[in-house]
Amino acid sequence: MTSLHGLKVIDLSRVLGGPFCTQLLADHGATVIKVEPPQGDETRGWGPPFKQDASSYFIGVNRNKLGMALDLTQPQAKDVLLDMLADADVLVENFKPGTMERWGLGFEQTLSKRFPRLIHCRVSGFGATGPLGSMPGYDAVVQAMSGLMSVNGEKGAQPLRMGVPVIDIVTGMNAVIAILLAVHARESSGRGQFVEATLYDSGVSLMHPHLPNFHLSGKSAARSGNAHPNICPYDMFSTATVPIFLAIGNDRQFATFADIIGDAALANDPRFLTNALRLEHSQALRAAIEQRIEDVEGVVLAETLMQAGVPCGAVVDTAAVAAHPHTRHRDMVVEIGDYVGTGSPVKLSETAARYRTPPPMFAEHARQILEGMGYDENRIALLLATGAVPTAMRGA
Repeated sequence: MTSLHGLKVIDLSRVLGGPFCTQLLADHGATVIKVEPPQGDETRGWGPPFKQDASSYFIGVNRNKLGMALDLTQPQAKDVLLDMLADADVLVENFKPGTMERWGLGFEQTLSKRFPRLIHCRVSGFGATGPLGSMPGYDAVVQAMSGLMSVNGEKGAQPLRMGVPVIDIVTGMNAVIAILLAVHARESSGRGQFVEATLYDSGVSLMHPHLPNFHLSGKSAARSGNAHPNICPYDMFSTATVPIFLAIGNDRQFATFADIIGDAALANDPRFLTNALRLEHSQALRAAIEQRIEDVEGVVLAETLMQAGVPCGAVVDTAAVAAHPHTRHRDMVVEIGDYVGTGSPVKLSETAARYRTPPPMFAEHARQILEGMGYDENRIALLLATGAVPTAMRGA
């Protein structure tokens, strides 16, 4: 048994935030039907590398889903979607706000009246209202607009985009939270509701501790490279081999660290007795640390420090992460036949995630889904012939 067994989700979303959300729901047992536009989810083409009709980008966030396509500009396709929603619990979409309403499928306009238990989750860039309402949003754009780029990068250098689409991923997680909160609320109210997660809100929420620092000091944060604005030492240091990242959060950890690197007196230096003092004298402390560890093997030092309770990790690449035994131990590598993906970060002791099927080929399950709704062969043939239910991707 899985946590979300019996929950039916219709997924109209594309790209990353929405698909990441629905894959997480699917991993934990929800039945997710991914409905693509006639051109397909655009990330199918975001490669190389590719496997058959999909890029690794698409493959990474679409397992455990049934796949079909609908041309929602056609009335017959809208009818199919409404039939699908008749017994669905959740609809997830990330169209530009106003699109569903233009199609006559808005939540207040139509869906809440026809399907009072339906939870409609919208993932968007900025929401539908406000100064930026209905504007398009992409992860990197919102990294810039939410302040994240302003605090990322080397001291004195230009702002820098983070190397992963962190806002898209966090927005997907926030969408999962919103959906599950609404499912819980429905237990007592009997009604669904409209919920949303936006890239902008998610990006702003990630600005910790920079926004709290600003609210207290009135000063915008400057870029500090790998260093932390509030904690020291909290930075990357070179060794004889790989760099290490040291993240010391209290005086006890600092004393242990000083002892392990063979300089116990460092912890009793008047300049380094407290975190505030270490921040004040961060350059002197950095020089002292670098001198002590410049000839040390980085991976061994990091492991020794971690075993002693001092947070420290070797800075490794993607291949090393994939090969690390702890990655496997935590079930963070998923294999289904020749499919290899990244596991769910959410672990439950009694209702663990289950990995059942690889990502669908374009419209792979269209006939199966239509037959499951009781459509007869004549109706299915008409939908396929008119392209209301496409079976092959159209050109963009």
